[in-house]
Amino acid sequence: MSADKKRQVVDDVGALEARLRDVSRYVFSHPEVKFEETLASRRLAEELDKDGFHVEVGAAGLPTALRAEHAAASDGPTVAVIAEYDALPDLGHACGHNLIAAAALGATLALGRIKAELPGRLVFLGTPAEEGGGGKVLMIEAGLFRGVDVAMMFHPAPFTTVGHGSLAITEVRVEFRGVAAHASAWPEKGVNALDAVIQTYNGLNALRQHIKDGARIHGIITHGGVKPNIVPDYAAAEFYVRAADTTYRDVLLEKLRRCAEGAALATGATLSFSTISVPYKAMKSNASLDAAFARNLELLDWPLDVPRGGSFPLGSTDMGDVSQFVPSIHPYLAICDEDVAGHSGPFAEASCSERGHQAMLAAAKAMAMTAVDAFLTPDLVRAAWAEFRERT
Repeated sequence: MSADKKRQVVDDVGALEARLRDVSRYVFSHPEVKFEETLASRRLAEELDKDGFHVEVGAAGLPTALRAEHAAASDGPTVAVIAEYDALPDLGHACGHNLIAAAALGATLALGRIKAELPGRLVFLGTPAEEGGGGKVLMIEAGLFRGVDVAMMFHPAPFTTVGHGSLAITEVRVEFRGVAAHASAWPEKGVNALDAVIQTYNGLNALRQHIKDGARIHGIITHGGVKPNIVPDYAAAEFYVRAADTTYRDVLLEKLRRCAEGAALATGATLSFSTISVPYKAMKSNASLDAAFARNLELLDWPLDVPRGGSFPLGSTDMGDVSQFVPSIHPYLAICDEDVAGHSGPFAEASCSERGHQAMLAAAKAMAMTAVDAFLTPDLVRAAWAEFRERT
């Protein structure tokens, strides 16, 4: 029976192709940054409502968050299919969230067409602000993932893989306040806040040799003064601190703080050190569910990639927090060649390309097939939870 249901959802995703491509192009053409995804969330809500889902807009008190559930609910596992749809400032959909949204919609609508024949509950969660706002973390705290047995989404990438992790991350703002003075006539009367920012950078650069492989500390100067002939009395920078686990991330966070404190001491500037967004945990992908997804990709003749250099690069995602709350997967499907970097202009182009849309359709099919496995194979869900409890 499972094989028949899988064939059905694959056929249904195929029947939805024109609709899904249109949604992807619409979201891509209307890029909206974190917590401002009004058009994207409205379009997804309309599509779900059209197919008879009960849709809640503004879930968890977030105006652009969605929760939709199919009416055919019964005893059995609850499967949540997750969509992202926020864009990057200036770059638009250079992370491919338009494809994530369309794939999640496709899997959900295809499953909806046979849900009356499947046990359990089918939920669609539209999660805003993955790019730094932590929408999923806020939705976890609001209870929207309570009762979920399996959570899944896909992410576009320059490679295809399952079981890929992510780095825990904290975003930090470092601000220094000094004393303004004429930079030529009375420089000795000033305290240079920009020097403190630069000293912080220099301290970090000296630190890089002494942190674990794979950890990252990177940032930008967001304010460096107003005019060359005025000693800057205010300067600021923002940093991302990342590591493979939360504990080591917090160790690095303290090292960054000490670099900034040392810069303040050296220059005489006053330091303000603050966290500016919701921290993310590392992704703990569920091996049992990953194996099911990989088998379904194989049935679709979509091969996994072998990484050049031994491993694929890691970023950060609030799906990491979901994975440490319920059994979850976050597979990647290739939409471009491996030399194309995410968060770049070429990656944005790939996110609305024919190759990108083929990956979106394959992801929708594989997620729907994996959901069928979860609905109809109790041993899979039990194994996923047993692994989850052991790892967390």
